[in-house]
Amino acid sequence: MEITTITAIFAAVSGVVLGWVTRTSAFKKDVAQEAGSGAALRTDVEYIKHGVDDVRFELKDQVRRFDALTERVTRVEESTKQAHKRIDKIEE
Repeated sequence: MEITTITAIFAAVSGVVLGWVTRTSAFKKDVAQEAGSGAALRTDVEYIKHGVDDVRFELKDQVRRFDALTERVTRVEESTKQAHKRIDKIEE
């Protein structure tokens, strides 16, 4: 065989090998990048879930406070009503 033929065969084989190595390396980088972005997405979702849980807790606390305030207002209205009745009796 001539040196030109051997060089051409070697160049073709090395081109295939280098192409395969480059493709494998790019695939690994893509997988790592997707894993990183997936982890960031999961972290963001967890952060949002914790925020929603905090809002729910605060909402429950506000409902409890509102119920307590409603009860107090009802008591004040009853007391005022009784006071008006007593004032009306005094005026008569």
